[in-house]
Amino acid sequence: MTDTRYLVHGVFWDGPPAATAADDGGAPVLRLQSPSGDFRELGLRPGARLGFRVAGPAKSCLGRLVVHSSTRRDHILCKAAAPAARGRQCERCFVLDESRLIHDFHRGGRVTPGLRDYLMQEHWLYVATFAGGTTKVGTASGPRKWNRLAEQGATVARYVARADDGRVVRVLEDLVTAELGLTQLVRSRAKTEALLQPLAAGDLDAISRRHAGDVRHLLARTAVGGFTVVDETWVRPAQADAVHGPAARHAYPHPLDGGEHGFTVAAISGANVLARLDGTESLFVVNLSHLTARTIEPGDFASAVPAVQEALFQDLRGSRPWQSGQGNPGRLGRC
Repeated sequence: MTDTRYLVHGVFWDGPPAATAADDGGAPVLRLQSPSGDFRELGLRPGARLGFRVAGPAKSCLGRLVVHSSTRRDHILCKAAAPAARGRQCERCFVLDESRLIHDFHRGGRVTPGLRDYLMQEHWLYVATFAGGTTKVGTASGPRKWNRLAEQGATVARYVARADDGRVVRVLEDLVTAELGLTQLVRSRAKTEALLQPLAAGDLDAISRRHAGDVRHLLARTAVGGFTVVDETWVRPAQADAVHGPAARHAYPHPLDGGEHGFTVAAISGANVLARLDGTESLFVVNLSHLTARTIEPGDFASAVPAVQEALFQDLRGSRPWQSGQGNPGRLGRC
């Protein structure tokens, strides 16, 4: 490509809110910010080649969100191009970021008029189960009902309630956590590690059905108003199927805080890519969220194949494969 350096904003999934089984499930991309402030996207569909050099371990601020209405928002770039101090933002952008106000709205927190308009639209409560069986409760606005789960990399998920607005849905979310103990957060690292040895599809579906049934039973007895209990299964993108399947795969051996990397995308789920490295038939799980807020130079680069014989890897019937032990970065909130 070029020797231009880009700031990585993360993996995003664009697609219809109501994807069907016949649809491959949207268009996952790695979103990059150029030095001039405009954006470009690198496609991550199966078969795509992704090559880049990481400029270094330092992270830079990704800016902030300003919400004007339920359908319009602006991403404001960091004027100072400051180092990231809070996850993926500098202190100033963190304070000014309107998306962080969402989490206290149902507790009487202050919001801007534009954010209030966004929060007063239809929202959905869902139960999402990941490759290792960990299950969370979460919320999504109507327009991002499908995309939200695609970006999170769920293995199977079910919608359990349709709420009149974002206040009601967050009251329900807190109720489910308090009464049933379902978490509202699954760490990026935990999702990646689970994909190294995913549970069988039938077992994960049974876990999902059980938790969703418990949530619906709880909601049917609550005095909270402004919602309808629903029973609807999320349609996982077809290009994620291989990531959640039984094929052997290994942890990507190279940290993404520096160095040269390049591979072919075999499949993708959320921000996790099932990658094929040049010179080996082995598949590796690469967590691209580790690139977020880092600066990269796209180009014709290739990842070094680890000097370990294939026979030394454990297959899915044995113990968990060796792992890279990478950490979990913060996350710039998305409405």
